[in-house]
Amino acid sequence: MPREYGYVRISTSEQHEDRQIIVMNEIGIKEEYIFIDRASGKNFDRPEYKLLKRVMREGDTLFVKAIDRFGRNKQEILREWQWLIDQNIDIVVIDMPVLDTRKYKGMEGIGQLITDIVLQILSWLAEEELRVMKQRQSEGIAAAKDKGKHLGRPALNLKTLSKEQARKLDDLFPKWKVDEITAVEFMKAMDLKKNSFYKIVKEYETTL
Repeated sequence: MPREYGYVRISTSEQHEDRQIIVMNEIGIKEEYIFIDRASGKNFDRPEYKLLKRVMREGDTLFVKAIDRFGRNKQEILREWQWLIDQNIDIVVIDMPVLDTRKYKGMEGIGQLITDIVLQILSWLAEEELRVMKQRQSEGIAAAKDKGKHLGRPALNLKTLSKEQARKLDDLFPKWKVDEITAVEFMKAMDLKKNSFYKIVKEYETTL
């Protein structure tokens, strides 16, 4: 049976994904079918989006609140959009009703032409906004350095784990690999969020 999925993305500079999730809930998308990335929109190298692509099947529908939540790189947006179409997966941009592939089933006329034009324009705008944000960020960093401020925080990795987390990682990793425990149980025991969890276990695997 076809399923409806929601994709939510916030950049690392934003704080909450609540607004996007509320919209997904209002549409009726189940929590377990909402995939959330906390990552830049510059490309689609995002763990939750990659997982989403693996689980979606022909006939499913993907909802995103806005085109910039999908991505901010024009060429990659268009490429991913085409991939979804090729897989017979519908995509709906909630804030832009014309970008709803369900409306154009079997159509080769003006409707699809309008969709293509609007998608080109919006994806270009998303890319331009990313360029402006990067420029402002660079200017802000340069200004802060001029004032002698230190920016950033240590990246989460194996060395930053607490002793208790490191112990649990050693103990639970083998059980997780043979499906004795689920990923959810594993990350809960480690007190890690999903993105951090997969980053840690990927790094851990390289040490074995």
